[in-house]
Amino acid sequence: MKEQINNREYEDELIKKGIKYIAGVDEVGRGPLVGPVVTACVILPENYQLDGLTDSKKLSLKKREMYYDIIMRDALSVSIGIKDEKVIDEVNIYEATKLAMYEAINNSKIKPEHVLIDAMKLEELSIPSTSIIKGDLKSITISAASVIAKVTRDRMLVELDKKYPEYGFAKNAGYGTKQHVEAIEKFGIIPEHRKTFKPVSDHLNHLYKNERSN
Repeated sequence: MKEQINNREYEDELIKKGIKYIAGVDEVGRGPLVGPVVTACVILPENYQLDGLTDSKKLSLKKREMYYDIIMRDALSVSIGIKDEKVIDEVNIYEATKLAMYEAINNSKIKPEHVLIDAMKLEELSIPSTSIIKGDLKSITISAASVIAKVTRDRMLVELDKKYPEYGFAKNAGYGTKQHVEAIEKFGIIPEHRKTFKPVSDHLNHLYKNERSN
């Protein structure tokens, strides 16, 4: 069965209640070994449609870039939240993601009247919100946020790749691919690595044990 795309069910229900400014929030980068977690908050025009828009992970690089440009052009508001590896190591990835989501929402130039969030719950949010499992497939607004967050983070990793080409960040986006893990073993870790994530933490522990034994 083909998955629904461009679903407006949640948006249309809110519009019926007189709610105009509906924000979609999504994150990218919870799983990688390096770099920040990036979130986006997007408010689209009322009754907005964009054929083929869906979860950014299901789109090709070319289509993500195309939708990114269209969303940036058409959206009423686009805002970003970023928490780097230091924050991730300090508070854990789940809490860092929530902090980045709060940041993206607070950075919105239009205050949302309701927030649709992919999977996560933001207990301290003062704005009414709905947490939607697989929201990036079920809500056009969350799909739009998914694309903005994904393209934003991927571009950051392309820049990091220029600084550290051995790790393949432009291709692996910081995930623990074979090339990435082998590069850690050969070249060590970089400041942008998440020190609490395996195998980065294993590498640090190994170095520490070696230093203690010498």
